[in-house]
Amino acid sequence: MLVLIGWLSIYSAIYDEAHRGIFDLSQRYGKQLLWIAAAFIIAFAILLIDAKLFSAFSYLLYVIGIILLLAVLVIGTKISGSRSWFQIGGFGLQPSEFAKFTCALVLAKFLSGQNVNLRRFNSLFKVGLIISIPAILILLQPETGSALVFSSLIIVLYREGLSSKFLIFGAFAVILFITTLLLHAYIVIAILSGILILFYLRIRKSKRSILAVLLILLVGSTYILSVDYAFDNILEPHQKKRINVLIGKESDPKGAGYNVNQSKIAIGSGGFFGKGFLKGTQTKFNFVPEQSTDFIFCTVGEEWGLFGSAVLVSLFIWLIIRLIILAERQRSAFSRIYGYGVASILFFHFVVNIGMTIGLAPIIGIPLPFLSYGGSSLWAFTILLFIFIRQDASRLENL
Repeated sequence: MLVLIGWLSIYSAIYDEAHRGIFDLSQRYGKQLLWIAAAFIIAFAILLIDAKLFSAFSYLLYVIGIILLLAVLVIGTKISGSRSWFQIGGFGLQPSEFAKFTCALVLAKFLSGQNVNLRRFNSLFKVGLIISIPAILILLQPETGSALVFSSLIIVLYREGLSSKFLIFGAFAVILFITTLLLHAYIVIAILSGILILFYLRIRKSKRSILAVLLILLVGSTYILSVDYAFDNILEPHQKKRINVLIGKESDPKGAGYNVNQSKIAIGSGGFFGKGFLKGTQTKFNFVPEQSTDFIFCTVGEEWGLFGSAVLVSLFIWLIIRLIILAERQRSAFSRIYGYGVASILFFHFVVNIGMTIGLAPIIGIPLPFLSYGGSSLWAFTILLFIFIRQDASRLENL
């Protein structure tokens, strides 16, 4: 259903009177049909493979994924400032899309092993390496959005016993980062000091609690003072611009804010039931850049309205909940952990992609699963999902 909605939305987004046929292979909608056909073949092939092989070859697949990520940095083609594609004839292949399922596989393999305890430093360190190696290589391309997808795997770790303190710490770090961008660093440190003083006054006072509060203040202040440096020296200029526009520090409706503004206009103009298939004016006159890829959701919003958008969002929520239910019924730890990995990656793409089309998340250039135009992302999501479906089909076997 999602693939069909995506194909029709791509057809509508780039509809050309000179090429009306939806099967026209010279147009993106014709090519997408080929990618869809290939995806069905890939899915069928995965269902024929012995489920045990995915666990047995997980490390090998991971290493192949890392080699491809290294190779693309050297011999890859640079497109839109990012060296993240292998150009093979007229087809482009993006290895970062496939690194997601290889990382999820090897993470499941490692966590399902004996003597792994996420409350021990040794296990946490190894898990950190598994997730961070592909993420760092993708960051070097630079493809910040794809690299951030790997952070979603923290949900898997939380399910497998990671202390909730890490989640609280992560949320606190994000809040401090955004607050520091909005206010001066010394004002944020003063606010943090006030909160810690109030906290100290409410707890049992001892030498140990004083040291703990001072340590949090020291670490927090160092982090706050480093935010500006990281923002100015790590992020690309266009990424900084987009974040500043998102948090309201800058207004650039014809530059960094153009895509989001046009996307919101398209979605808002759809009303409750939308303008109808092939009748979106924002779509027809190309007001929204990248409308067949990262901004495909605004085509749905304009032509099918709030009702169509709600149906699409419901389909994604149903898929993710269904994956979690299936993951919980697995007998093997490998299948359960991999299932959570699939759900986490899809959840991140779904939330962030739709969030950036409606102005609630920075534009980081990640596709909407199964809808956005592109063979690499469609095939990678197909492999990611159908490996788990194959695992689930064999859940009663003694894996």
